[in-house]
Amino acid sequence: MTQAHTVKLHQPKIEYFDLADLTNTDPKGFVRPVERYRVEPWGLYMGRPADHPEFHYMESWLLPGLSIRVTVFHNTPEFPRDQDYYLDIGEFGPTTPELWKSVDHYLDISLRTGRGADLLDSDELLAAHAAGYLGLDESRRAIDTAAAALSGLAAHGYDLDGWLRSEGMTLTWKDRG
Repeated sequence: MTQAHTVKLHQPKIEYFDLADLTNTDPKGFVRPVERYRVEPWGLYMGRPADHPEFHYMESWLLPGLSIRVTVFHNTPEFPRDQDYYLDIGEFGPTTPELWKSVDHYLDISLRTGRGADLLDSDELLAAHAAGYLGLDESRRAIDTAAAALSGLAAHGYDLDGWLRSEGMTLTWKDRG
């Protein structure tokens, strides 16, 4: 028998990426300094320090064409994580050439390169839809996006780089080339 899980109901998390000011405004409204942004025809890279107890640095690629955000958390030794990449499902893109916005659609994927991927937070998506925070079309798009990502990852042996290269995208990371 599985243990009941209480869902914390919340509006979609919205985040801003200000390329001109080199800042990232997180969903709680905290403005964080960004070390580096890079724009490619298919996405936006952000690298910044983090004042989080579990990780000291984070890197993200916002990929509007795939409706995903790929993040690498550089964890502290006290909080190791069996995860290479974390994929958020949502809407990601520029609102102006200097300002990007992300709207999280609850579903996430935790990827362990070459070993597998886990779909997370389907309970949050269902609760948000039931509460009217996400419409039927947005909810359906989130599910379709997650299914496409999982299918692409599986077809490439759970190799993010292999899957994204097949989509015409090459991601680079601070410590990974």
